[in-house]
Amino acid sequence: MKDSHLWKATCLNTLISIALFAALFGLLWLCETLIPELELLHWGDAAWLVGIPASVIGVAYILTIKDPANYTGFYAGILMSVLLGVQFFLQSQYDSTFLYFCVFIPFQVKSILNWSKPKQSDEPFSPEFLSMRQMLLSLLVFAGIIVADYMLATFAFQKNGLGDNVWLKLFNAILIASSVLANFWLIYRKNDSWIYWLIYSLAGIGLFILIHNIFSIVLFTFFLVINSMAGIAWIRSTPKEKYGWLRGK
Repeated sequence: MKDSHLWKATCLNTLISIALFAALFGLLWLCETLIPELELLHWGDAAWLVGIPASVIGVAYILTIKDPANYTGFYAGILMSVLLGVQFFLQSQYDSTFLYFCVFIPFQVKSILNWSKPKQSDEPFSPEFLSMRQMLLSLLVFAGIIVADYMLATFAFQKNGLGDNVWLKLFNAILIASSVLANFWLIYRKNDSWIYWLIYSLAGIGLFILIHNIFSIVLFTFFLVINSMAGIAWIRSTPKEKYGWLRGK
């Protein structure tokens, strides 16, 4: 079977993810047993239950694409996006539902097509940083999405003032903006995608601290570690001549 070693790696990473989450849930169950008022696990919440396989598959996805030659991870990414879209729909977060179904899944399909193209040479696949111009344009788009989402949350969803729930709306806007750019730059194997995934993880931690969701704080801290590992792996496999904006080019 063509690229069978890539699929084997994806299956192995899925098993690793299942083991990691089994350990994590075991620890959370123990904490909840010892301190019941923590309420870490919500087995009666349908959206939360959908989020469990989404998170497991999501970690397998990240562990797989840590190898910039393994496009099979994006099939897991598509399944993760479907589950997250359903989860956000159940939570009445229709903007996020739209993003996952209409933006992130097409991005991941494009990543499969781009990553699976035959190599033009014997050189191994290697990621690279954005050029200085691309990096500045990306930051401009990042800021634009944050402003647009903040305005949408203020005037369309929450219908309050610009000064109301500032940090809540800001962290949510950063989550949206960083995930859009992270998914987009993954298509082209840009290291900068992991910078945006780190921003995404930190914004998620901040958001769930504000709404006192201990489980999600732990989960996004977990994502922060996994995303950091993947980003470091990509940087280590990046030739110095592909350092882009870090070289001032």
